[in-house]
Parts: sequence; C-alpha cells; structure tokens
Amino acid sequence: MARAGAVEPSVAKQSTLSGIRLPKKAAISGHAKLLAHPAYEKLLAAEPLLRRLIPILIVIFLLIVGAARFVELYQHKAEREYAARETMGLIAAVLSSALDKAHPGETAADTDAIRATLSATLPSSATNNGRMIYVTDHDGLVVATAPRNAEFEGLPLVRILGETQPLTIFGVRAGVLEISLADGTPALATVHHLEGGAGDVAVIAPLASVYSSWRADVSLNVAIFMGTSAILLVILYGYFAQASRAVEADEIYSETQARSETALMRGRCGLWDWDLASGRMFWSRSMFEIIGLEPRDALIGFGEVSNLMHPDDGDLMALAESLYEAGEATVDQMFRMRHADGRWVWLRARAELVDRDTGGPHLIGIAVDVTEQMRLVERSKTADIRLRDAIETISEAFVLWDADNRLVMCNSKYQQLHGMPDSALAPGTPYADVIAAGRKPLVRAQVVVDGRPEEGARSFELQLEDGRWLQINERRTKDGGFVSIGTDITQLKRHEAKLIDGERRLMATIADLRQSRQKLEMQAQQMVELAEKYAEEKDRAEGANRAKSEFLANISHELRTPLNAIIGFSEVMQSGMFGPLGSAKYSEYCKDINQSGAYLLGVIDDILDMSRIEAGRMALTLEDLVLDDLVDESIRIVQAQADARNIKVVTDIGKNLRMRGDRKALKQIMLNLLSNAVKFTLEGEITVRARTTGTAVTFSVEDTGIGISSTSLAKLGRPFEQVSNQFTKSHQGSGLGLAITTSLTELHGGSIRIRSREGHGTIVSVRLPVDAGSHPRSTGA
Repeated sequence: MARAGAVEPSVAKQSTLSGIRLPKKAAISGHAKLLAHPAYEKLLAAEPLLRRLIPILIVIFLLIVGAARFVELYQHKAEREYAARETMGLIAAVLSSALDKAHPGETAADTDAIRATLSATLPSSATNNGRMIYVTDHDGLVVATAPRNAEFEGLPLVRILGETQPLTIFGVRAGVLEISLADGTPALATVHHLEGGAGDVAVIAPLASVYSSWRADVSLNVAIFMGTSAILLVILYGYFAQASRAVEADEIYSETQARSETALMRGRCGLWDWDLASGRMFWSRSMFEIIGLEPRDALIGFGEVSNLMHPDDGDLMALAESLYEAGEATVDQMFRMRHADGRWVWLRARAELVDRDTGGPHLIGIAVDVTEQMRLVERSKTADIRLRDAIETISEAFVLWDADNRLVMCNSKYQQLHGMPDSALAPGTPYADVIAAGRKPLVRAQVVVDGRPEEGARSFELQLEDGRWLQINERRTKDGGFVSIGTDITQLKRHEAKLIDGERRLMATIADLRQSRQKLEMQAQQMVELAEKYAEEKDRAEGANRAKSEFLANISHELRTPLNAIIGFSEVMQSGMFGPLGSAKYSEYCKDINQSGAYLLGVIDDILDMSRIEAGRMALTLEDLVLDDLVDESIRIVQAQADARNIKVVTDIGKNLRMRGDRKALKQIMLNLLSNAVKFTLEGEITVRARTTGTAVTFSVEDTGIGISSTSLAKLGRPFEQVSNQFTKSHQGSGLGLAITTSLTELHGGSIRIRSREGHGTIVSVRLPVDAGSHPRSTGA
C-alpha cells in the first residue's frame, strides 16, 4: 500500500504543512531510526572515509598497473596469468560437468566413484605447474584430490582456501581469483558448484608455480605484484569488515524488532510512525493484527488509514495541524477504527511529534487496544444507571454515606419522608447538615436484635411528626461508610397495637376455652365409645352379608335341582314323547311351566354369580381373545329377539381387536348389555361399537329405547336395583344383570360408564385393559 495513489487523499491536507521541510541529511527517519540507529550510525560515520579511500586505492592500483605495463616482463606475466586462469576455469568447468553427469543430484556420492571420475576425466597435464584439484561433498568437506593427497581429504574447503575468500559463496560467478591460501601461499583459485548442492570443484594453482618461468628474471615485477597484492588485501579487508558490520546490524535490528513486536502483541499495542510531510505511515505487525489486516512491510497511505477511522472521531490531519497551531508535541487521544470483520475497535493513541524544527516532522507513538476497557466502562455506566433506578424505585428510604460521613446518594423516598430540600442533598454534604435540614423525629427507640448483632450494624425506630413510623437499618460498607434503609412500619405499629388489644381479649377467651375444653373431652370420650360400638356393628353387618351370600349360594343350589327336573319334564310333555296330553290347554301350561322354570333358573344363576363375586370366589380364566369374533357371537344370540321386535342392530367394530381376558365373563358382559338394549327398546336401532385406544379396549352399546332419568342413574349397577316406570313393569327381571356386568368389568380392571336421556335412549360404554392380567381388581366383600 506504498503506491503513490494510496496517499493522494492526503495531498490537500499537506498544504498547511508545506512550509515544514527537513533538509537532506545523513540520518534515518521513522521506525528504522528507532530500531536500527546504533549500528547504522557507525556505518554512516565510516562511509565518508571509505568513499575517500577507495578512489585513492584505485589510482594507486592503476599507476602500478600502468608502470608494469611498460615493462615487457609484466606483459609476459599477464599472458601467463591469463593462460593459467583460462586453463583453471576450463578444468573446473569440464570436471564439474563430468561429475554432474556421472552423479546427477547425488548429495552423498561414493568417494571411490568420484576419484574414478577424476582419473577418467582429467588429462595428465591438468595437474602441471603445481595445480591442485579438490572435490567436496554437500557439507563442504574434501572427498577427492588430484594429484592424490590424503592430508587434505576430509578437511573443509574453506580451511584450504581461507575464510575471507568469496569463491565458495559465488562459485563460477566469481571466476578465477587470486587468493591467499590458509597457509598464506598466494594462489589462483576458482570454485564451481555442482548441481543440486551436491558439492564443489575447486582448482588452485600457486602463484609461485604460475610465474616460476620468469620470477627469477624480473625482481621488479615481483615487487609490483607484492604491492598490488597488499593493496587488494586492504580493499578486501575493508569490504569484509563493512559486510560483517552490516550483518551484525541486521541481526541486531531483527532481534530488536522481534522483541518489540512480541511485547507489542502481548500488550495489544501497535507502533505508529507517521511521516507528516509525505503522508505515509509505518505500522508494526501488532497494529495490523489489532485491526485484523494482513501484516505487511510496505508503508501505508494516509487515505487508507482515514478510511478505517470512525467518522465521528475526528480527522488525523486536523489533529496534526492542531498540534502545530497549539505548539504541542504530544498526543493522547481515543478513537475507533474498523476491524476487518466490520466491527469497531477502540484505540488509545499516545504519540510524540519529533523533528518538528527541521522541516520533516514525524508523529511516532503507540496505539493501545482499549475495546475491552470501553466495554467495561459502558457496562459500568449501564449498571450504575440500573442501580440508581432500582434504588429510586424501591419503596424504602435509601441513603448512602462515605467513610467521612458525607452524603453519596439517596432516593426520593428518603427526601420525602424526612422533608428535606434539594439543596441539602447534594453529594458530599456532611451528615450533620443533611440531618439538620430534615424534620426531627418525635420518638427514637433502639431496636434490640436477637442473638449476636452484626459488627457496625444497628437498627432503631423513629416516629415522624405526621404520625408515621420508620424502622432504620444501618450497615457498614467495606470502605468504612454505611448504608441506611428506612422502612415505613406504620401499618405494623397499628397491627401491633391491635395485637396487644387482641391479646387481652384472647386471655379472656382462653378462660372460656378451658371450660369448653372439659366439655369437649367428655364429648370425645363419648365419641370413642360410639366408635367402638360402630366397629362392632360393622363387623356384625359384614358377617351378616357373608352369611347372606353363603345362604343365597346354598339355597340357589338347592333350588336348581328341582327346577332342572321341572324344566326337563315340561320339555318332555311339550314334545309328547309318551303320547298326547289331550287338551291343548295342557300344552300351553307346559310351555308356561318351561318358560317360568327357565326364567327362574336364570335368576338363580344370576344370584349364584353375584354371591360368588361378593364372596370373592369368582376367578377369571384369562386367555388371548379376538374381541370382534366374541361380539359377533353375542349379537347372533340376541339377533332373533331383536328381529322379532323390529329392531335394527348396527355394528361398528374394528378389525382384529385382540385382548387378554376371561371369555365367559366377557361374553356375559356383552349379552347382558345387548339383552337390556333389546328389552327396553320398543322399536328403532341398536348400535354396537368396539375400538382399541392405546392400552385399552372400549365396547359400547347404544339404543334408542326408553332411556333413564338422571335421578335413577345412580341406582343402576346395585344388586336387585331396577328403574321403575310403566314400561319396565311389563318386563321381568331380577335387577342383577347390570350389577354382574359392573362386577365382571371391575374384575378385569376396567370401568363402565352409562349415559342416558329419558325418551331418547341409553349408551353403556365398557373400557377394559388389553391385558386384564396386568390390572387385577377385587370386588369381594
């Protein structure tokens, strides 16, 4: 974001600062000056000397070379040197190419294989004139030499070439250089890197061997060479010294920057360096992280920063201009900047204006993320407002005093009860002044607290001039102040007076109660005696009921035997088995005898069933049943009787209704309900419904018969109870059918419900559990 376009919005703003310019000087501005100043200042101090020294050295070198060129031997020397360099470069190139082809990409090739490649590639003349050839691995260790010299194998190449040469770094780009070996021997050397970092090929030729053919002939050339070598060494030393200082400065800068960034990130701080003249800013990485942007090293344009600012928090350029106008050098301001996710981040910027007198001002400082603090402040304000509203809305008088007995706050209830003016309730008003401004109480009484009182707490009661009573409770706060809450207890006082009066009346009443108590004790004794008599009579009634059931069971059994004989003989007489009876009246009498006997036998059976149920001797034989088949069987039994009375039987029965129960008992329930429906329906319709609902089966019979009055419904289901009307008087019945049905339903764990309207019909619903064995119920006496 350091493009020119990024700072265009700041051009107009800079017009007011156009007169502020720094003269060009050898100094670092902004963040670099803060972080790298010490090392860089040293480099700047040495730079003029180096600039002056290098031309002089170049001149000296040129003079020496010029003088040597006039010497014929020096020309010869140059030709020898050139030939040697070309030969060494060619040998290094050919050998590195051969090794790359023989061992492509191998970082740990076999030493013997490398030696074999050397022997196969190099001609015998390659090592003439003292030339030495070294091959290293990827770690820079010598693995092969030509001619073979085991003393150098395994040594680092830099120990042979020397630590201050650039050949191992730049390789073929450095060409063939004249260097001093580690033992001080001057030599020509070249280094070629193998592909893939597999190692290096170094060719070294001692200068003594290169110039051996003419060294003895020209001492002047030797002197010139020594001088040139000395000069080159000085230049080389100066170069490496400067390079080492630059590396050291970079390390210091990097370490300092890393520490600064770590501290800034941990403290949620961002470093700013705003060059007011150019409108560009430097942000630390922590500043980018606070805003949620991707960190970058480029400077940021003023326009980009302005776009991130909240429009309600002012303008940065206006801030800078105000600093110059006011003559101030420091800034401490809070503002909001837009986060990358769209939310606003609160920042507190603290900066100082530097270099303001030199024409190139910089605003340098930090911006701290105070979003959480602002949220806490907002919450604290909201909580304070809520607390004040709560205190204001409570029904008690509330007042808070500080450790110096000065007013902190109170509610309107306190002011109202004590009749205080607004001027006396200003925060900080002494306790004595506030109390003096209010109405004086008529009565003040200390309240005795049960148990050990809380330290610094007290309670007392006040009676005001208008007759109202207040209970004041005071408690100490942790800062040494105290809070006082006054509760209006006027009603309590009135109730207390009434209670005292009531207590006197109560004491008089207690005397009367003592007398009544004696009477009640006598009545209680009588009640105990009555209860004992009731228990005896209850036992006698239960015994009589059991005796009745046993009697009915015995007498019914005794009646069944002659009735069976009567029914049997009447059937024989009706059939004329032994001949005709004579008169037709005899056949009519026999038919009446048979029907009456059958009816009487049915009554006896009902009596026996009822007696067994009441005696608790009725046992159910449970089995899995298909209810719709059982309903169909019961309907077929009463169908003929219904057809004879022109009654339509309609069924609404679900398919495959299954349950577990006593087949005989369930069939008797259905027959009793269907028989009653047919019996009490003159003409119309009977509807039979059966459904499964959850864990229960519902069976209902609905008729359009005479119906039952609401006053008579409560009698139904009791043994020998019948509803009497003109219609029922013409129908025989023992009154046991519905009672037996109810008892059998309860034995299955079910219930029966009867709904009826007189003249419209009756609905009898029986609800039975699907598994009667899981809901056993007793109906015994």
